[in-house]
Amino acid sequence: MAYVDHAFSISDEDMMMETSYAVKNKPPTKEISLAVALFVFGAFGIVAGIAMAVNKVGGDRAHGLFFAILGGVLFIPGFYYTRIAYYAYQGYKGFSFSNIPPV
Repeated sequence: MAYVDHAFSISDEDMMMETSYAVKNKPPTKEISLAVALFVFGAFGIVAGIAMAVNKVGGDRAHGLFFAILGGVLFIPGFYYTRIAYYAYQGYKGFSFSNIPPV
């Protein structure tokens, strides 16, 4: 039989002997509001940019393409973090409010 040193092992009994603690899983409202704002302004920028490009606002399509690209840059992180916040709120496995980085 192999020698096992139990002095450094962690078992369920060791975890239960420690003091209990509450897990802080409160939603970070400032970070979520920033994510939703990025999502909304990004979607608005994409729609406005496409409308500007189609109607040639400013004389050419470049202004519309610029706004559409800017809207896409805002939309991508806004959608990503809004999705994480929504799934964490709904309680999906693997999603937590701690996955949203602090501002």
